Amino acid sequence: MTYDRLVCANCAAPVSQGRCPVCRANRERLQQESPFAGLNPMALIALLVVLVAALTVIAKAA
Repeated sequence: MTYDRLVCANCAAPVSQGRCPVCRANRERLQQESPFAGLNPMALIALLVVLVAALTVIAKAA
């Protein structure tokens, strides 16, 4: 899950803005959870399409 849509219960602002200490701590935690946590969903879809295309090219070459 990306943190750009999460809302902080402490300050009612988006977590991605990091307005309060709770937001900043959660933003840092979410960024460290996964190497893909910082990517938006469209970037992940594009990465998946490139991976499928590469696998298709390799399968046809074999």
